[in-house]
Amino acid sequence: MRSVIVRKGEPIDRALKRLKTKLDTEGILEEMRRRRAFESPMDEKRRKARSASKRNKVKWRFTNKEEIPAAAVTPGEE
Repeated sequence: MRSVIVRKGEPIDRALKRLKTKLDTEGILEEMRRRRAFESPMDEKRRKARSASKRNKVKWRFTNKEEIPAAAVTPGEE
């Protein structure tokens, strides 16, 4: 179970916000919303395909950065 320690003099709403942020980053809130209702096998496949697509886009963006060699830059471009 996740928990947040309320610091001395800290407002409760700030502690709740920290808890909500922690749960959101770990994916607990999303999983809880998903488990509230029945999800058909086809809906599950669609959801997983969408999340895989998003993951692959982010992964591709950071792994496929082509560096331009300094010799390829023409003197007129600088």
